[in-house]
Amino acid sequence: MAVDRDSGVRDSSAPHRASDRRSEHQAPPGAGGTEVGASHYPLIVALHAAWLGALWWFALGRPINFAFLALFVLVELGRVWVLRTLGPRWTTRIIVVPGEALVAAGPYRFVNHPNYLVVIAEIAVLPLVFGLWQIALVFSLLNAAVLAIRVRAENRALGAAQRGRRKRRRPRP
Repeated sequence: MAVDRDSGVRDSSAPHRASDRRSEHQAPPGAGGTEVGASHYPLIVALHAAWLGALWWFALGRPINFAFLALFVLVELGRVWVLRTLGPRWTTRIIVVPGEALVAAGPYRFVNHPNYLVVIAEIAVLPLVFGLWQIALVFSLLNAAVLAIRVRAENRALGAAQRGRRKRRRPRP
């Protein structure tokens, strides 16, 4: 998860992964962060689990569209770029880490939350590899609803962290 370039809030737009085994409500060890927006996290996990389940159920045995497969590979290269840029900062949660420097390298030079773009593309494109446009449509709409909640929570956290940083920077008379 990236620290957004405007505050000490980490971008947690990636789908839940089994490898994300650090504390459910803390930043990486020693970072001293706290989680924000935990109440909507189960929605994210449920959405991604249902999406993967639908793909597993409906995609088996279907022909593969190689043009969409190539597009999906490009999307995953975007994921690799995000993960390599973030390194150990990556997580699926919104973590506020006081005083943490913001990531402004890699794809974060161009957009604030590139991993959200990757997730949006994954949910839309992978079903199309198997000709499952209905699954792409339904889960893209559901993902848009969940991301609306997620982005709102993250933007609130960004604003609060930004205000906190400004207060700490003010010189004292």
